[in-house]
Amino acid sequence: MAPAATLLRLSDAAAVAEAAAERLLGALAGSRPVGLATGRTMEPVYAALRRRLAALPAQRRAELLAGWRSFNLDEYVGLAPSDPRSFAAAMATALAAPLELRPGQLQLPDGSAPWPEQEAQRYAVAVAAAGGIGLQLLGLGSNGHVGFNEPPCGADAPCRCLELTPATALQNAAAFGGDPAAVPRRAITLGMVEILAAEQILLVVTGAAKAEILRRALEEPPSAALPASWLLRHPQLTVLMDPPAASRLALS
Repeated sequence: MAPAATLLRLSDAAAVAEAAAERLLGALAGSRPVGLATGRTMEPVYAALRRRLAALPAQRRAELLAGWRSFNLDEYVGLAPSDPRSFAAAMATALAAPLELRPGQLQLPDGSAPWPEQEAQRYAVAVAAAGGIGLQLLGLGSNGHVGFNEPPCGADAPCRCLELTPATALQNAAAFGGDPAAVPRRAITLGMVEILAAEQILLVVTGAAKAEILRRALEEPPSAALPASWLLRHPQLTVLMDPPAASRLALS
């Protein structure tokens, strides 16, 4: 395990969400944009972030929102931002609309772009031009993916368009009427290159269903078969987890 990795087992999933929101709030004041993620794990995190922003003095809240810059990890290919199943729509509901962010403050790949491979290149350039990611928020896929970096995936994988695995389609089927076949076959994702270039990485994991894959990611040698394992190379990795997710780790 990376010497600088910080593993925090908190009391429950709600405490994990609050701790993640606290770190995101601090990162919003940084000089580099934050990296955001989607999925069920992130919904309580963003709810907690909204509450924390609402509790700030009006001037401080206005300053943070005026300076907001974020890039999401990924987006489905073939879904327009207006499609309610897109990650763009999910982020609009979770953050952009309630916080009244301006267009362009919260960025995602354009899933409706006619040439997804070129869109991936454009998005990578946009992230680099913004100075790279400050704090990168991550969830953990059931097959060990982070972002949509599906196994096998090397640590040198760049932002790209790729095919999603059946395991990921199954995991994400809830947003598509429970039908894995309805999940888009491809996505654009930031690669391990961009993720590992972030100043800090915050991995948020909750629930017993993620216990074994989290154990493998943290206790097995890094390998392309488990993309999340590359996070152990990062000098500032923090893992927030609830007791069920941490249940198979050899924690002191």
